[in-house]
Amino acid sequence: MRVRLSLVALLAVLASSAPVPAAAEGGPAWEACFALASTPDARVKACSAVIDTKSETGKRLAGAYCSRGHGLTEKRELEAALSDLDEAVRLDPDYACAYNNRGRVYSFKRDYDRAIAEYDQAIKLDPSLAMAYNNRGESRFNKGDLDGALADFDTAIKRTPNYAMAHSNRGLVYYRKRDMARALADYTMRIKLAPDLLAYIDRGNVYRDSEQLGRAAADYGEAIRLAPTDARGWRNRGMIRLFQGDFKGGLSDYDKALQYDPSDVYSWNNRGQARLRLGDKQGAIADLRKALELEPGLASAQDSLRKLGAL
Repeated sequence: MRVRLSLVALLAVLASSAPVPAAAEGGPAWEACFALASTPDARVKACSAVIDTKSETGKRLAGAYCSRGHGLTEKRELEAALSDLDEAVRLDPDYACAYNNRGRVYSFKRDYDRAIAEYDQAIKLDPSLAMAYNNRGESRFNKGDLDGALADFDTAIKRTPNYAMAHSNRGLVYYRKRDMARALADYTMRIKLAPDLLAYIDRGNVYRDSEQLGRAAADYGEAIRLAPTDARGWRNRGMIRLFQGDFKGGLSDYDKALQYDPSDVYSWNNRGQARLRLGDKQGAIADLRKALELEPGLASAQDSLRKLGAL
C-alpha cells in the first residue's frame, strides 16, 4: 500500500503483478491472468480459469496463483489472497513474486514485521526487484523507521530510476523529515513520470508548508483539472485561498468540496469561517454547527460559535 500522507486522507496501492513465468503458449485466460491492464476482477477470473484447467504445473502454476493472489489483494479479500500466495510459495519456493505479494497482504493486515520478512526473502531471491525494496520501504515507514524506509526507496530508484511511486514515497519521507527541497525534487519527478491528482496534492502540500502559497494553489488547481469530482483538490485550494484572504474564492472551493464529499468536517468548518469573514453570520452558524455535528468537540467550531453567541 502506499504510505499515508499526514494531511490528506488517502490510500493508494502500488500494483505488484506477477511477472509472466517463462514458457510457451497460453490462451486468452493466460494472457488476461498476467496482463498489466487487467482489473482485479478480470485477473481473478482469468487466473481461476487457468488454475481450474489443471493443465499447468510448477512455475507456471505458481505464477497463476501469485497473480490471482495479487488480484484478490487488490479486492481486499486478504485471506483468500494469502491462501493463493502460500500455494505459490509451496509450488515454487524460489519465486520472488510470491513473497513480495504475500508481504503486501501482511502490510494490509498491519503486520509490518511479517511483511518486512517476506520482502527480505523476495530481495534475497531477486536483488534486482525494485518493487520489493519499495514495498519494504513502505512497511518500514509505517513502523516509524524513516531512515530504513529512505534507504529502501533509494535502492528502488537506483534499480529503476523511473519508478514513479518510489519517488513519491521517498518524497514523503523527505517531507516528514522537513527536507522540503528534496521532497519537492522527488514530487516533481513523480509528476513528470506519472502526473495524477495525488502527485499534485503531495507537491502542493510541500509548497503550502514552505509558504509558497501561489505555487500550492496552482498544484491544487492541477489536481482539480485532472479529477474535478474529487473533493481533495477543491478543499486544499480552498484552504490556500483563505490563507490568501480570498474568502469568496475559498467559499466557492468549499462549496465544490462539500458537493463531492459532504462528510468532511473540516470543509464545513472552513466554509463557515469563510462565510463569517464575508458577513454571512447565519450561514456561518449553520456550517459550524454541521462541523460540530460531525465532530463533537471540534475546538475551532466551538470557539467561533461562542463568539457568535450561538453556543
